[in-house]
Amino acid sequence: MDIIDDLKWRGAINQETDEKGLKKLLAHHKISVYAGIDPTGDSMHVGHLIPFMILKRFQKAGFHPVILIGGMTGAIGDPSGKKAERTLQTQAQVKHNEKCLTKQAKQLFDKDGGVTIVNNYDWLSKLNLETFLRKFGKLFNVNDMIHKEIIKSRLAAGISFTEFTYQILQSIDFLHLYKTHDVHLEVGGSDQWGNITDGIKLIRKIEGPKAQAYGLTIPLMLKSDGTKFGKTAGGAVWLDPKKTSPYEFYQFWFNTADADVIKYLKYFTFLSHDEITKLAKITKKTPWKRVAQRKLAEEVTKFVHGEKGLKQAQKITDAFFHGNIKSLTDEEAQMAFHGMPSVDISSKPEGIIDWLVDAKIEPSKRQARQDVKSGAVHINGDKVQDMSATVDPASAFHGKFVVVRKGKKHYWLAKVTK
Repeated sequence: MDIIDDLKWRGAINQETDEKGLKKLLAHHKISVYAGIDPTGDSMHVGHLIPFMILKRFQKAGFHPVILIGGMTGAIGDPSGKKAERTLQTQAQVKHNEKCLTKQAKQLFDKDGGVTIVNNYDWLSKLNLETFLRKFGKLFNVNDMIHKEIIKSRLAAGISFTEFTYQILQSIDFLHLYKTHDVHLEVGGSDQWGNITDGIKLIRKIEGPKAQAYGLTIPLMLKSDGTKFGKTAGGAVWLDPKKTSPYEFYQFWFNTADADVIKYLKYFTFLSHDEITKLAKITKKTPWKRVAQRKLAEEVTKFVHGEKGLKQAQKITDAFFHGNIKSLTDEEAQMAFHGMPSVDISSKPEGIIDWLVDAKIEPSKRQARQDVKSGAVHINGDKVQDMSATVDPASAFHGKFVVVRKGKKHYWLAKVTK
């Protein structure tokens, strides 16, 4: 099975410009393949993995990945489906974002033969107005440009000339990479189809009608309930461990619905067809065991955060399951409770009832006594039912905080600040 057939099996292809021509080229030439990302933020999120997983598969199949960081296009903003224009970033912010994204891209691709990372600021910033208008502007028809879906959706509210020209700049990118890095295939999201095909047209107008340039887009990734993939109640799931810890990242994948898990295994892991088919049968037979979800979480977490990040996530998960909170390091505990409710407390030891009320974990002493008596309160993983017990923040986590659990799922991180 060649890579195109494998991508089809995985449900990873939405549109192709010329499958027959591309297959023939791939069979005889180890081309370079590119995908781009604009530095609109200082971290990728799981949505960015969608085109990059395709790029990674091409890399594993022996082709060379090229990642384009849009230093110029990111500075002007692409015309998104939103009604409002993007707020222009400062050059300092764009540079900072470029540095962060480049580091993440290298972590994902360097270990399998290397990656070429380019920045379109290097060539687009050198274009003067005369060259832009005479060499490139003449080759783009405004009537065609305004009928693109993304542009049509913005016409009623209005779109600036700056964002309108984005599609020309992206086409110039493809042409530049075709000429300088042997790039013959651009990969992008389904919303990039028009920009990709424009790039191919530009290449053939300048390099000749037989120029071998191709495009491939990826289906819009939706969950089985119709909602957008990659969003949680807490917002985006980031690849930066400071924004989304490896534990939170692991839990995002582990909590995948049964209806989505096989689709995600096909798309976001490098497991073989046989392995995924086997996991599909296990999920159908014993879904409550969540074997497929665990494998998905392990594979994607290891891919993004490495073996160390995966082990850290598994250790925290195991500590929660067995109630062994005290086995965690200070760093792991803070990672585990990131985003959970927190309260400020004193370092002074205090009786359990008064402490729960003073920390605002319990609304009254009466409720505190009731919860302690019923065994609903856990301090640093230990059930406390003794009304005369004392909470001493210095007893665990180097006196930095106290982990409180009330009931089965309600946690607080009580931080020592006084």
